[in-house]
Amino acid sequence: MTAFLHPHQRPIRSRLRQWQQVRTWARLIREAEALWHVDVRALRRMGADELSQLIGEVPAPHRKRVNRWLRCYSVATRLTVVPTSCLSLDPRRGKME
Repeated sequence: MTAFLHPHQRPIRSRLRQWQQVRTWARLIREAEALWHVDVRALRRMGADELSQLIGEVPAPHRKRVNRWLRCYSVATRLTVVPTSCLSLDPRRGKME
């Protein structure tokens, strides 16, 4: 039920937890991207693998806010944000997937 409330009406702990999760995703991406600047090929490859895995794991609802942190961290990576209206509906259940 709290998911449908205006962001400022949700409990402070919920907002804090979401803020921490979003910031953590951005920090992990920044660290993986920093490995690109090391001259050792194996570390660069590891950084690229880690970065691609992280990008795939960031939940869609957090991507817009993670992008804000990525801009603050001055990194090159940006996540693709899919509008909620583009999410598919499961016709069997009438729910979003």
